[in-house]
Amino acid sequence: MRMDTKTQLGKLGLFDSKVPRYTSYPTAPHFTRDVGQDHFTSWIRAIPEGAEVSLYVHVPFCRRLCWFCACRTQGTQTDAPVIAYLQTLKTEIAMLGRSLPRGVRLSRLHWGGGTPTLLSPDLMTELAAAIRDIAPFTDATEFSVEIDPNEIDGARLDALARAGMNRASIGVQDFDEHIQKSIGRMQGYDITRWAVDEIRARGVKSLNADILYGLPHQNRARITESVQKLLSLSPDRVALYGYAHVPWMAKRQQMIPSDALPTPQERLDLFETARHLFLWDNYVEIGIDHFATKSDGLSVAQKSGHLRRNFQGYTDDTAEVLIGVGASSISRFPQGYAQNAPATGAHTGAIREGRFSTSRGHVFSAEDKLRARMIEMLMCDFRIDSAEIFREFEIPAAELQVMLSAVDRRFEGHLTLNATGLAIPLEARPLTRMIARHFDTYEMDEKGHSSAI
Repeated sequence: MRMDTKTQLGKLGLFDSKVPRYTSYPTAPHFTRDVGQDHFTSWIRAIPEGAEVSLYVHVPFCRRLCWFCACRTQGTQTDAPVIAYLQTLKTEIAMLGRSLPRGVRLSRLHWGGGTPTLLSPDLMTELAAAIRDIAPFTDATEFSVEIDPNEIDGARLDALARAGMNRASIGVQDFDEHIQKSIGRMQGYDITRWAVDEIRARGVKSLNADILYGLPHQNRARITESVQKLLSLSPDRVALYGYAHVPWMAKRQQMIPSDALPTPQERLDLFETARHLFLWDNYVEIGIDHFATKSDGLSVAQKSGHLRRNFQGYTDDTAEVLIGVGASSISRFPQGYAQNAPATGAHTGAIREGRFSTSRGHVFSAEDKLRARMIEMLMCDFRIDSAEIFREFEIPAAELQVMLSAVDRRFEGHLTLNATGLAIPLEARPLTRMIARHFDTYEMDEKGHSSAI
């Protein structure tokens, strides 16, 4: 990136701002306790008969807690809490099945965590069977699982393959040993290579990988080496996430040496270094932080205008409903968001009492839906298409023009505004989350969000 471009981005606040990642709108900090299990149940029952929905299953356990991670997880060295939690999941899934309308099928199934691969082969088989009992797959269902190379073996991969897993997701973060030690995540290239080979040997053709920039001690040389090692594994899809250092929220991050973290300007350099390597290797750039092969579903969705944004980042899933099961899981319905109790104990207690553990959420207003779609357009396509907004929403042309013009003025001519809508040119795309923030009408506490770059 040219120095004058970086200077302009700095003047616009890129290196000083903290903004949401906008995997939802409104964002999770704005969920309230006004939404409870009655909302969740009624929204489930309102799903049309025969509809296709997505299902997310949360397994909030890890054998070891990585210091960099801000996810809702807990460590365990024994299987007892995992076995007990699985029984809760099976009960919750059966309850869900009794509320689902007839003929509902799964278009997507994702097991996340935590570390879902710490389940034993038998537990994996039980969980998969419980899900199939309430909602069968379609001919094109995508079943993805987050796999920890340190917590997987042949027997568990066999169980996942038999259950229908056809996409695997592996967290890499960084292959540099010094960086791994500083973030509490030791995972060598060889064990990662082994996991990838074993996954593909079982006929799983689609592979996702996550890698982070902005980690302590990271520099251009180190991220270059890590990205090149990752490219040697030929992932179909890569998420290049910026590390969010929020030790006041995620206490384990206090173990990370904050004085070794790169500056915001250095974070941009790290991102651009990795970005150019992915583009050089013929990956398609997807949104603000994903890359995919040309045949991957994300690339196809982006090209056809069907790319969407959800809690996993970017998706080609077109289902209107995403149901989350397990502690802290979030469901998305046309009517709003519903989140389960974050604490495992509270979630388990509710399920044992025969009720869903929905503890908070948000009911969409008409304005929420409009602004959510505009933000999603920016995050996915780097433009707001006025014609599409008029097709989907009842908004006067003059009112939309006022909204777009105000944002255009804020960014001092760095955007493109015309009769077709508002667009973000290539050189201004690092500002995308900041631009999206200007369509967000909710108050924001910067302490709860990560750097804009």
